[in-house]
Amino acid sequence: MRLTLRVWRQRDADTPGAMVTYDIDDISEDMSFLEMLDTLNEKLILRGEEPVAFDHDCREGICGACGVVINGDAHGPERTTTCQLHMRHFDDGDTVDVEPWRAGAFPVVKDLVVDRSAFDRIIGAGGYISVPTGAAPEAHATPVPKADADFAFEHAECIGCGACVAACPNGSAMLFTSAKVNHLNVLPQGAPERETRVLDMVSAMDEEGFGGCTLAGECATACPKGIALPSIAAMNKEWLRATRKASRR
Repeated sequence: MRLTLRVWRQRDADTPGAMVTYDIDDISEDMSFLEMLDTLNEKLILRGEEPVAFDHDCREGICGACGVVINGDAHGPERTTTCQLHMRHFDDGDTVDVEPWRAGAFPVVKDLVVDRSAFDRIIGAGGYISVPTGAAPEAHATPVPKADADFAFEHAECIGCGACVAACPNGSAMLFTSAKVNHLNVLPQGAPERETRVLDMVSAMDEEGFGGCTLAGECATACPKGIALPSIAAMNKEWLRATRKASRR
């Protein structure tokens, strides 16, 4: 397979970037998108040129490290992570645009690498539970209703890749934040921080400069783990509950 790649190249956060065109051949349809980028980088290194920087780690769709915009779509044409996207979804002779996540809260570090530490700070504001020190509690000591357990597991699937932010026309992080809030708030282990968690995490999200949510739905469409749009409504309900409770004190 032969492709024409138009890749965003940017030396650092302070240097303006631009799309650079590369022609690449001998691409197998069984390669992942990241393996295709590896092939490109091998050719660039052999020519004495700077390879394209991009994030990756597990390459199994688990860690959330990888993520680029491919032909205008976060993670590309399939609902999966960039590392799990295979070249069979492209045709011989295609022109493929490859860009970093585009969001004010995700500044470009170099080429396709962006700084997603804003997510870490949102997690740090409330994405945890209080546990006593000492021996671990017996596994069945705290019963969790099946519906609540399923709800928590669905939201725990969020890998923090940032596709929701990149896909959103407003650059909102509401789907990510709601997944992290809902995952813990529905469980009895998360009850002690239930009110402060949602208030603090939403406040941290706003402070990071993410855009406001207008329920465009692009976030849920792009999410490789299928976090659904009602997740945002559930978090809004939690936020209103916590706000009303705080106002009575």
